[in-house]
Amino acid sequence: MQLKRVVVTGIGTLTPIGNNLNDYWSNLINGVSGAANITLFDASKFKTRFACEIKGFDPTQFMDRKEARKLDRFAQLAVVASDMAVADAGISTENVDVDRVGVIFASGIGGLTTFQEEVISFAKGDGTPRFNPFFIPKMILDIAAGQISMRHGFRGPNFAVVSACASSTNGIISAVDNIRLGKADIILSGGSEAVISEAGLGGFNSMKAMSERNDDPATASRPYDKDRDGFVMGEAAGVLVLEEYEHAIKRGAKIYCEIAGGGATADAYHLTAPHPDGLGARNVMLAALKDAGMKPEEIDYINTHGTSTPLGDGAEVKAITEVFGEHAYKLNISSTKSMTGHCLGAAGVIEAIACIQSVIHDIVPPTINHFTDDPELDPKLNFTFNKAQKRTVNAALSNTFGFGGHNACVIVKKYVA
Repeated sequence: MQLKRVVVTGIGTLTPIGNNLNDYWSNLINGVSGAANITLFDASKFKTRFACEIKGFDPTQFMDRKEARKLDRFAQLAVVASDMAVADAGISTENVDVDRVGVIFASGIGGLTTFQEEVISFAKGDGTPRFNPFFIPKMILDIAAGQISMRHGFRGPNFAVVSACASSTNGIISAVDNIRLGKADIILSGGSEAVISEAGLGGFNSMKAMSERNDDPATASRPYDKDRDGFVMGEAAGVLVLEEYEHAIKRGAKIYCEIAGGGATADAYHLTAPHPDGLGARNVMLAALKDAGMKPEEIDYINTHGTSTPLGDGAEVKAITEVFGEHAYKLNISSTKSMTGHCLGAAGVIEAIACIQSVIHDIVPPTINHFTDDPELDPKLNFTFNKAQKRTVNAALSNTFGFGGHNACVIVKKYVA
């Protein structure tokens, strides 16, 4: 069976370093950190008091106040990013078959803030069960996909994907597979996350997963640095309009790039820690290369999972050297989480967008906040420390790994007609 080609024809994104694609990309290549003291709530009593928040986001600039109140912040971000992507792709109910346009959307956690607020409200009461009628539909993570479809009238495949921090990458892979098999012409796919709240911060703090560098938040996310001490929580949303190639050509769409392939594996090892030898990470990159029909030496850039945790960074580097051999030393490697923080279920899509822009512009964004070499990491590898590098990027690979041992990887390449 001849699989159909899948291209990207629209992009929308909201991130801690830019509320649109141009600002996001400009700040990425200029090495801007999105980390600062938390403003969404009083974090003064927490071990970590900073995060990578989206700045200046007001949902009422994009929807009326009544509609905004019915949506958790993660769904607000999802809806706005999807509006951007749909407008960018130039699609509407008039120029596409809405029965063949789907939405496959991801979140690692969903409406945690809504859940927290409702439970606290109940606990403060007299025990009478009074809950907001929108509590459940605001909280459930599939509601973002549903809201996007209702907003735009898209009636194709519609569901949510959750695999912790690999969620939106798995969502992209699922969307690509549906289009390849002819089940849809277009699918909006991506993810959103907004859990910078007491419950989110406290939960991750209790796991000792996050940096506590409160004296200097801007430099706290430092993947591959000897003194890294945990990830920095971020929030974001990103949406890709994925389209069957011939369909895109017929409607005269602009094409950003082609999705070459993807892979998914499990570590089958530990609840939160990666396999120490990078076994799952190695297997997922090999699976993605096989799916794309590409050789390791055809990859020019890897946007790593690179969370700035002591165990995770080393395991991923080990996997890269195993998969790519001598070619590993010709690659550019970088972790854009050094700037955006770790946006959990939305990390995959915003990092895929970084890869797409890298392929288009032939620039690799840096890994910022590098101060001290880690003697356990191969010094011959090019981690693109502190400054963006210009080079030809014909193909880029994006890694995302999640709690539970979920691994997902997607490869994007330059569009060739």
